[in-house]
Amino acid sequence: MVDKLISKIKTLENPVCVGLDTKFDYIPEDFLTGEGGTLEYAANNIYRYNCALIDAMADLIPSVKVQSAYYEMYGFEGVRAFRNTIQYAHNVGLIVIADIKRNDIGATASAYSTAYLGTTQVAQKQETAFGADFVTVNGYLGTDGVAPFVEDCKKYKKGIFVLVKTSNASSGELQDLEAEGKPIYEHMADLVDEWGQELIGEYGYSSVGAVIGATYPEQAKQIRKAHPNMFVLIPGYGAQGGNAEGLLPNFDKNGLGGIVNNSRAILTAYLNEKYRELTFEQAARQAVLDMKRDILQTFGKHGISYK
Repeated sequence: MVDKLISKIKTLENPVCVGLDTKFDYIPEDFLTGEGGTLEYAANNIYRYNCALIDAMADLIPSVKVQSAYYEMYGFEGVRAFRNTIQYAHNVGLIVIADIKRNDIGATASAYSTAYLGTTQVAQKQETAFGADFVTVNGYLGTDGVAPFVEDCKKYKKGIFVLVKTSNASSGELQDLEAEGKPIYEHMADLVDEWGQELIGEYGYSSVGAVIGATYPEQAKQIRKAHPNMFVLIPGYGAQGGNAEGLLPNFDKNGLGGIVNNSRAILTAYLNEKYRELTFEQAARQAVLDMKRDILQTFGKHGISYK
């Protein structure tokens, strides 16, 4: 699966992933339809908004990341919108990362993996519940909580991104603690590398990747040096304080090695004074183009190119 993602990044010359962390409050009032005041009303409009944004950006981006929490807050109708968003994105050719950060031990981890990556047996049939291409996984429970996901990556040609060094400000409370002479996040990176050795693709990167925040470029540099085969999902660009310079340690000279997520700044770009003359679809599209330009200009300054 990582090869498919990388191929799309190369074709589009764009490592931008749009995060569909869509809240009802983000939707312009004049776009809303139906009778208000219910979770169903909110979820239906969130799905409509997602579809409009996907249609506006699908030719520019390789993937979207759909954060399950923003759908679960609207109950089972929100989960339906989550699933339908994944299907709609697939239908226009996008690779979908389900941001679920799930894990547990043994059979429970296996059930999570089946739900989001695999198929569920119902009588004599195999049914797909969510059908994401990648999921995010919390690896801090250890190997037995990740092994089912890795096995499903092999079986279904899917991928995972394991939390290594997250973008939130307090991540260091645990992840930066030292054990056996190095930070915990480096130990986690070692495990991710080990878990992914059998899934290294033609481009030299594994379908078992890492989540490393754009807000921690020095840590990213250390991890990349130790783990050249690790593909990285990079949150934290924009609203959380990450910038294009901070992304550089994750990428090789060909612009490969990671994909950069941006959510709120694109979902609500129409509220930005910079785009005030545009519709929400036009604003989101222009925000993607501006982000791509920012990244590629920074790449160019450092001799990184997709050519």
